[in-house]
Order: sequence, then C-alpha cells, then structure tokens
Amino acid sequence: MHRATKIVATIGPASNTPEILLQMIQAGLDVVRLNFSHGTADDHRQRAEFVREAARQAGREVAIMADLQGPKIRVGKFENGKIMLVAGEPFVLDADCELGNEQRAGLDYKDLPRDLKPGDVLLLNDGLIVLNVSRVIGNEIHTVVKIGGELSNNKGINRQGGGLSAPALTAKDMEDIRTAMSLGVDYVAVSFPKNATDMEMARQLANIAGAPFGIKPKMIAKIERAEAIPALQGILDASDGIMVARGDLAVEVGNAAVPALQKRMIRMARESNKFVITATQMMESMIHAPVPTRAEVSDVANAVLDGTDAVMLSAESAAGKYPVQTIETMAAICIEAEKSEQSELDKDFLDRTFTRIDQSIAMGALFTAFHLGAKAIVALTESGSTALWMSRHWTHVPIFALTPRVGSERAMALYRNVTSLHLDTNTDRDTALQQALETVVSKGYASRGDMVVLTVGEPMGQAGGTNTLKIVRVGEPY
Repeated sequence: MHRATKIVATIGPASNTPEILLQMIQAGLDVVRLNFSHGTADDHRQRAEFVREAARQAGREVAIMADLQGPKIRVGKFENGKIMLVAGEPFVLDADCELGNEQRAGLDYKDLPRDLKPGDVLLLNDGLIVLNVSRVIGNEIHTVVKIGGELSNNKGINRQGGGLSAPALTAKDMEDIRTAMSLGVDYVAVSFPKNATDMEMARQLANIAGAPFGIKPKMIAKIERAEAIPALQGILDASDGIMVARGDLAVEVGNAAVPALQKRMIRMARESNKFVITATQMMESMIHAPVPTRAEVSDVANAVLDGTDAVMLSAESAAGKYPVQTIETMAAICIEAEKSEQSELDKDFLDRTFTRIDQSIAMGALFTAFHLGAKAIVALTESGSTALWMSRHWTHVPIFALTPRVGSERAMALYRNVTSLHLDTNTDRDTALQQALETVVSKGYASRGDMVVLTVGEPMGQAGGTNTLKIVRVGEPY
C-alpha cells in the first residue's frame, strides 16, 4: 500500500551492516540519520557507504541526514562512573572539577556559572534529576537536590525555561559539517538553534564546505530550546524544514506543553511550505520489546494526523533489538492513520494567492486531481519544489515526482505523500512525459484507463520552470 508519511531512522551498532540496512530500506526506511554525537568521521563515512550500497540493491534512493551534536551541556565524569543524589542534600557543579564524586561534579560547558542565578532550576538526565540553584560563587554552582536519583557520566543539563547562552554551532559542529559534505549528505540537522541567524550561519558553512562536492544540503532546525518557540517563524523562514525534537524541548518547557507545541509547529511548517519531522521516543519500548505500547501507537498515529512529513526513530533503530521490525510496525501505523485523514483542500485554498507560475501550476494540479478523482499526480521536476508545494496539502492522491537529478530524488524522500523516481531524459517534453507515465505504470502505481494529472516545465531542464498542466488517461494518445 502507498504510505504518505516518511520514516527516518538512526543508524548505530544495531543497524550499521549492509544486510540490516537493506532489510530496513525494504521495510520502509526513507531517510537515514547519522548521529554526529557518537562515532568518528570514519564511522560515519563507512555508514554512508553502506547506506548508498543498500539503497542501490533495493532499487531506490534513500536520503542521508547528518545530525549535529550542538552545544549539549553535560556534567563531567565521576570517580566511580556514577553517584546517587539524595533529595534535600547540597550538590556543587564545579567548572574546575576534573573528576566528580558524591559532593560535586565537573562541567564540560565551562560558562554555565555565568548563565545562572539563585532560584534557577536545573534539570539533569532528561529531567529525571532536579537541582535548585542556591548561589553561584566563581566557577561553582551551589545547588540543593530537589529530586534525586542516580547520576552517571556525561548526562545532560538543561535550565528550566531555557536561557543558556551556548552557541548553536560549536567547533566540533563546524568540523562535522565539513565531514558531512564530504560524505554527500542530503540534509544537515542543526541542534539547539535559538533564532534565524543560527540557521543562516549553518547554511553558509554547509554551502561553503559543500561547494567542492557540488552539494547544497537542505537545512533542518531542531526545535529543542525554549527560546526557539517565539522565534519559530524566523527559524522556519531560514530553514528548509524543522524537527520537533521533543526530548530537550520537553525538559525546557515542561512535558505538558509539548503536544500542543507539536501541533502548532507542524501547522506552521506546512503553512510556510517547509517540511517537518516528529522525533523522540516514538517507539521507545521497541528498543527491548518486539511490539510497541498502545500509547506509542497512538503517538505515531497522532503525529500523522497532525500532518507531519516524517516520524523518526532514534535508539529504537540505532541500538534496539528489533530495528527492522520497528520500521515495519511504524509503517503499518502510518498507513492505518492516513486512511482516516480527511482532506480539507478546498478550505486550504480559501484566501490563498499565488504569485509564481510554478506554484500556481502545482496548486492547480492538486485541485484538479482531487476533484476529478485522478489515480496519481506525476510531476516532472528539476529541484523538487513543485512536489514540495503539492505535498503541503493533504489529498489521498499520491504524488510521483520524476527528476533527472539524483540529489533532488534523494531530497524528496522526506516529503509527505511524494514518491521520488528517476527520469532519464530532461530535454524533449513529449519523450519525458511518455517515460514518466511508463515509469509510473511499470511500478504498478497506475494502469490502463486511469486518469493521471501531469505537470512539466517548458523548456525542459530549468529549475522553477513548471508552467504546464496536462490531464491524460493511461493508454490513450495525448
């Protein structure tokens, strides 16, 4: 069955062999996430090669996303690897401490004391441990444990409500961008951006690093800081898409605020013609169990119903026992959720104006296909913009985007309801249209007598040149 919602999966020890990757792609994997918080440049290079080879064997293109670590603010290491914090007891975070113990811990972000004042609340290890700041003396943050528990090496630190000054791009991130460009990645995900400027800087660095390889990656802003929420529209304008990164975001703004924020972010992204990924703990129990919880099934389904382009797996596919089965399960949930979706296309088009010819053609094709009951929309596209615009509005008509550019084909692997396919020619319109129809028919997406809506640009081969809409029945002359 056709599945509109895309699946992003993180590659790690459980999934970094060509054999497992091939099974994951066959199960429905669309985008591979390389987590630059772990592993060396050589690790990522080998994984990228495995992905490209597995995709070749599977007979379809799969996108690769490089996810930058960003300024993850963490405690240091402990003498015995971990300690136990007790509620009501004092505890010191010391930027000068080399090896922590039961009384104090070091910091890998040395400027943290400058960002804090008495009364601030710190959340450690994804909010499982809570510390109240009582005073700041030099490089020491004196706290009282509000909620205790086990604290081990390198666990993360968040300030409740946000407000930490750490820059979005670290020296490591800048080096990782260069590595990612040498691997030919399709997407770069930027962690902890606070505003549009962070994303503009990341794009500039990626474009410079990618120039020798002929690459301009799509940029994804991971929304995980409280400060990013009021700046969301600016961040969207400076990005190609966003990720609803529910882990750190929930720690900063509170768990209860996240579901409504998720819906708001997805809506804003679609209205801004940007794509959106929903991430964090979607199928968490499948790290260890062969089936998800009912709550996880509902979570994935609700993200689909919210209109997300993609749902993402992290530890489930990177370190879990069932990476292939998790993707199969997630794909099945997406398909079932999509069946119940209601199209609001006519309402979407009210009070809309289109100033570009190519965008007007895209919207016209969508409207026509929906109301005529077309079997498919086939868009011949260079850059993929036509397919992206169409995918911002939900109909049950699948969109097939054919392009001669491999980079565009991979990028469109993340767009909702878009199946990207390779087109051999981009010179003669009639030949290209005939090849496009034959490709869609040969892959079983349409058959003789089916109505298909086609879009194409004349002359061929120009990005942003879509200017023609054509309605045909398969098997009949043009």
